[in-house]
Amino acid sequence: MGFLLAVQGAASQGILWGIMALGVFITFKVLDFPDLTVDGSFALGGAVGAVLVSHNADPLVSLAAAFIAGSFAGAVTALLHTKLKIPGILAGILTMIALYSVNIRIMGKANIPLLGVTTLMSRVADLTGAGKTLSSLISGIVFSAAIIALLYWFFGTELGSAIRATGTNEHMIRAQGVNTENMKLIGLALSNGLTALSGALVAQSQGYADVGMGVGAIVIGLASIIIGEVIFGHRIAFWYTLAGVVLGSITYRIIIALVLQLGMKSTDLKLLTACLVALSLAIPVVKANYMQKKQFKMRQKGGTLC
Repeated sequence: MGFLLAVQGAASQGILWGIMALGVFITFKVLDFPDLTVDGSFALGGAVGAVLVSHNADPLVSLAAAFIAGSFAGAVTALLHTKLKIPGILAGILTMIALYSVNIRIMGKANIPLLGVTTLMSRVADLTGAGKTLSSLISGIVFSAAIIALLYWFFGTELGSAIRATGTNEHMIRAQGVNTENMKLIGLALSNGLTALSGALVAQSQGYADVGMGVGAIVIGLASIIIGEVIFGHRIAFWYTLAGVVLGSITYRIIIALVLQLGMKSTDLKLLTACLVALSLAIPVVKANYMQKKQFKMRQKGGTLC
């Protein structure tokens, strides 16, 4: 029973963090931009959402405000990179550092408790009669499905295709008359908007917002993407790849929860995450090497692969 409860709790958190992983996917995979703003924009979303909810704002309004705030943070990184010609990775670090002070300014203190405050999860619990964990899971499923559908539609439009082309071959798409600086601006704003939205959802789910809640978010996002690619692949269509990112986030959280249930110390989670990412990156390489050796042996024997 303890394992089942741990898995359910991990799934509910994983699907909410999966929205952040979708934001990371847009920058690192679609736009091919090493954006490190994520750690700051995740906490920014939690801060904005928590402040508004604690002042009796509608939970959905607070989520929209968090998305907008995160989009501004992403736009700042994009402008530092495109207008001031600061390298992308450094521009993200600068914005992330600045957001630490901004988040404390927004909250007025290091953390904000949300006990006794109406949140999205408490509203879902009132409507469905579900517990806190199940309410978080339901909310995550609804938001993740809606965001995946919207992203699938958006990246199929002319604008979305231009953003994808910018990440694939920036020089080629610029030769077609597309302003790649604007594409980066839109992509980074969308990415960090989703990251901040995830932060606001996580804050409402766990019942508090903390200025340090985004520390390590970029590593978790990358781990979710890599695990999703290794386990679920990127076949069928773009929507399947997006769904695989969220499923990768859930898988990551379940692995962490099970390892903790087996007695691993929470202080070792960073080491475990590094090992998981390294293993996930190594599996495709090992698999490719194995197939090459197999094909070489078949050619030596004069056989053919089916």
